[in-house]
Amino acid sequence: MTSRRHFLAGGLAFGATALLSGNLSGAAWAADARPAGTAQAAPSGMAHRTLGGLDVSAIGLGCLPMVGYYGGTYAKKDMIALIRRAFDRGVTFFDTAEVYGPHTSEEWVGEALAPVRHQVRIATKFGFGVEEGRPTALNSRPDHIRRAVEGSLRRLRTDYIDLLYQHRVDPQVPMEDVAGTVKDLIQEGKVRHFGLSEASAASIRRAHAVQPVSAVQSEYSLLWREPETKIFPTLRELGIGLVPYCPLGRGFLTGAINENSRFSSGRLATLPQFTPEALKHNMPLPNLIREWAARKRCTMSQFALAWLLAQAPWIAPIPGTTNPAHLDDFLGAVAVSLSPEELSEFETAYRRIRLMGHRADPFTESQIDK
Repeated sequence: MTSRRHFLAGGLAFGATALLSGNLSGAAWAADARPAGTAQAAPSGMAHRTLGGLDVSAIGLGCLPMVGYYGGTYAKKDMIALIRRAFDRGVTFFDTAEVYGPHTSEEWVGEALAPVRHQVRIATKFGFGVEEGRPTALNSRPDHIRRAVEGSLRRLRTDYIDLLYQHRVDPQVPMEDVAGTVKDLIQEGKVRHFGLSEASAASIRRAHAVQPVSAVQSEYSLLWREPETKIFPTLRELGIGLVPYCPLGRGFLTGAINENSRFSSGRLATLPQFTPEALKHNMPLPNLIREWAARKRCTMSQFALAWLLAQAPWIAPIPGTTNPAHLDDFLGAVAVSLSPEELSEFETAYRRIRLMGHRADPFTESQIDK
């Protein structure tokens, strides 16, 4: 990691911010000063899933792109409006981290959701040395975890975190010490559920033996299916949920990127999957998704997310965006159903495609637990 744009985690950013309009309606956002926990009309129209005992909307919202991770500069008021728009459409699961910004994403999520705090589930992460001024270095020492959590609680305007992830496994700190510290935080009421991000099966088991793990976050999509062989058996055995980030392949699975797209700067320019050669080689995948989207009368984004949701009932993806139209689009995936026969037929065609390019740059890959 050589700059802040290399901070890890997921989401999907499309284009420039559009002006947000409407549907931030009713009493829900009437007064930001209303105490968290005041009764509100519950959001409807969204299926829910359970991640190791944590109830969440089937599709969550990743709040990393809002701080410009994939390029662009976005106004705070527009991103707060986008977060609230997601809630109005039934999203109850919001993903952030102290390193996003750093701090900015947590601050915006906290302000946006304060009026409905007890109707939503907020996930955040520790694991980089943000508090020590070393935001690209791994740090999961117990004293750091506590400092990070206190900062997250303050920025999120809450007294508890629904799901606290270790952002990346720190090889310098025994997993038992990490899990033990989170266990203490849970007993103190500051954390409700424990999660890991990009952890190996071995690390998941070690953590779970000390403090039950509710969810594991990992990149997972039709463009990157490695978790199926690496961690799925462990998640099934232990009853742990999966939270896929980059579920739309950073835009590649939506049709927004094609073989003529070029990235000379920004995050995508660093990724092997987005070189000109890889883009051209991998075009059969979005073409296949386009065919199936037409067949199912949905958008490509909706089909890609519906496929993920169909893989297991304990999967809840967190696509991210800065655009309200794209938010509305991908939330429509919950209405797309795929039968076992359709999934089998799609898989047969998918297996004929040979994808090129790794998902991460070398430095990012070096911090992913094997």
